[in-house]
Order: sequence, then structure tokens, then C-alpha cells
Amino acid sequence: MAHHDGPLPNPRGLKLTDEDRAWFPEDRLRHELIDGERYVTESFGTKHQTILGNLTLAISPWLERQQIGKLFFAPFDVVFSPFDVVVPDMLYMSNERARKILTDANVQGVPDLLIEIAAPNTRRRDETFKRHLYERVGVPEYW
Repeated sequence: MAHHDGPLPNPRGLKLTDEDRAWFPEDRLRHELIDGERYVTESFGTKHQTILGNLTLAISPWLERQQIGKLFFAPFDVVFSPFDVVVPDMLYMSNERARKILTDANVQGVPDLLIEIAAPNTRRRDETFKRHLYERVGVPEYW
């Protein structure tokens, strides 16, 4: 399957919800909803993983010392609404915010920080659709 930066065709024209995601295949792809439109992204390669690893190595030791919050990594769903469910590459939540919105299955609300590692095939989505969504729901920090 090729990377697809726009929404997948939706012949019924109905907004998809988080409940509809139960019908999506378990295929190790990222299935996200933005305003009820489905977006699918394949796994990324070594450059993406190297950047993610470097960010983790830079941030984690400081968080360990400060004990103020935690990092989470894809695949881990962030549910903003029934129509908006994303899978950012990395996210940070303060302990205080985590007590309110972190569940065993996912995040039910707005984390303190969302990080997307831009790739040529997802850059447009990350810089437009996702940025607008994150602004709309009040994400405090987006890298």
C-alpha cells in the first residue's frame, strides 16, 4: 500500500467515528481520523526511527530526573472527539494532565506536547490537516 497523504475515499460520504475504527484491519498501519475522514500511513524506515530514538534519548533522562510526566510513542491513540483520533509519533503528558486523560487503552483528550516526525509523504498532512486539528482542540505545543 502506498502512502496516502489525503483522506481515503469514503463512498458513503458519512463522517467516520472512533467506533468505526473497530472495523479497520489490524494491519500494523496507522489509521487516523481527522474530522471524520480516514487517513492511513505505513510504518516508517530507519531515518524516522533514528530521529525518534534521538529525541527519546534527549528528553527521557531529563524527565527521569524531574519526574514531572511521561513520553508515549506510536502506536498510541489520542482521541480528541469521536471524529478526531490521531496517532502521533511521540507525545508528552505531565503527571497532572495524565491523571485526567490517560487510560490503559489511549489518551482521551489533549496532551501537553505532540510530536510528528515529518516525512516527504506525510509532511503536507502534518503541516495542514493535523496542525489545524491540533490548533482547534487546543494542543499547547506541537513539534
